[in-house]
Amino acid sequence: MISEASVSHKPKVFAIIGGSGLYEMPGFSQLDAIETPYGFVHGISRGTLNSVDVFFLPRHGNHHQIPPHKVNYRANIWALSFLGVTDIVAVNAVGGIHSEMGPGHLCIPDQVIDYSWGREHTFFDGSELCDKVSYIDFSEPFTLELRAVLQQQCESTLAPNQFSSWGTYACTQGPRLESAAEICRIRRDGADIVGMTLMPEAALARELELGYASICAVVNWAAGIDPQELVMAEVLATLEEALSTVNLLIAGAIKSLSLHK
Repeated sequence: MISEASVSHKPKVFAIIGGSGLYEMPGFSQLDAIETPYGFVHGISRGTLNSVDVFFLPRHGNHHQIPPHKVNYRANIWALSFLGVTDIVAVNAVGGIHSEMGPGHLCIPDQVIDYSWGREHTFFDGSELCDKVSYIDFSEPFTLELRAVLQQQCESTLAPNQFSSWGTYACTQGPRLESAAEICRIRRDGADIVGMTLMPEAALARELELGYASICAVVNWAAGIDPQELVMAEVLATLEEALSTVNLLIAGAIKSLSLHK
């Protein structure tokens, strides 16, 4: 199941994993459910962005029916690899912790701290599906090439204060939001943004030797950062506006990468 061959010599095949608020891509055609060793994956579609063939997978399902801790991350990543995908751009909605990463800001994280628990987080589980153990290098969780091209798209499209090309993502368990004390601890640990879905997704992609990077839309201040009460209508409005920009940035990044296969 897990190939030892490097993907560096394969033609690039791209996939987008959509997070909260991003459940479909206009004009994409739905594929049949894909059976994996870890369960069925529904909702993958295929289409073109800037004339580049792309797969799309809604992480939470087509109607956000799957909470973060119930996402079948192993099945999702296995299915994309089975389809021939070599590079994944993930979209994540997050809360802002760093003072420069408030609502509406975009972040291309370069590090992650995993606070989640109980999730099926590896293919190397000693089962009959993969009866070996492998210790992947996860020092740099995200693929440099993907991060660099996302940064270039941001630089050519946005003002410098609208995005960050760095940031540590804290992945919490969910589905509840964090307490102010938890965010205080997470902030002391060095995290800049907080979400619930980047892990184990990023690590599983690394285990299957897939390129992986994330672009995060900050939709609210994390608990205790801003004394004002969280208003969901404002969060959703911020998310909708941010995702329209994110889609353009990803389409540009994929087009750029496809020209340098």
